[in-house]
Amino acid sequence: MYHKMTPARLIRLAWIPLCVLLLVACHNDMYDQQRFEVFEPSTFFPDGNSSRPLPAGTVQYGDVRTDTLYYTGRVNGAYSTEFPYPVTRAMIERGRQKYEAFCIPCHGITGNGNGMVAQRGAIQVPNLHEQRLRDAQAGYIFDIISNGIGRMYGYGDRVQIPDRWAIVAYIRVLQTSYNANINDVPPEQRGNIQP
Repeated sequence: MYHKMTPARLIRLAWIPLCVLLLVACHNDMYDQQRFEVFEPSTFFPDGNSSRPLPAGTVQYGDVRTDTLYYTGRVNGAYSTEFPYPVTRAMIERGRQKYEAFCIPCHGITGNGNGMVAQRGAIQVPNLHEQRLRDAQAGYIFDIISNGIGRMYGYGDRVQIPDRWAIVAYIRVLQTSYNANINDVPPEQRGNIQP
């Protein structure tokens, strides 16, 4: 019986050789390349290791940290009272946002240590308005945020460095405003305060 060749049938038949050609072209050579696995021994190098040591003086990309104040909060090994850059209103606002996201659950909205975690009795949370914390260097607070202390775990892997400094700036604002009174406001600004 004779079958009439329609365009659709011709297209379907043309796919068969194309698929065969593609299957022939598939090899595992790209997938199964000759390579060493991590820590696999090698006879190629005299030390017997397949991995090569880093040349002396090299640093991983993005790991050069020469500004110790910015990265650690310290200068010459001591906590700094200074910030690594000027504190701006935008920085304080960013600090407020990050404080609300990460710090309020324990320290509370005003920093007095009565966040929901503390209210439920899980842990005793320091009041940020205690004199010892009001007197603490900015670098010390940055270090605590970064690395944690006691039951407080570090936020170094959760909060970026500029945001940690912004939180420190916002904590300073909370500390300053906590015991503030009308005499602390410049006379020309007192009219802007709403009761």
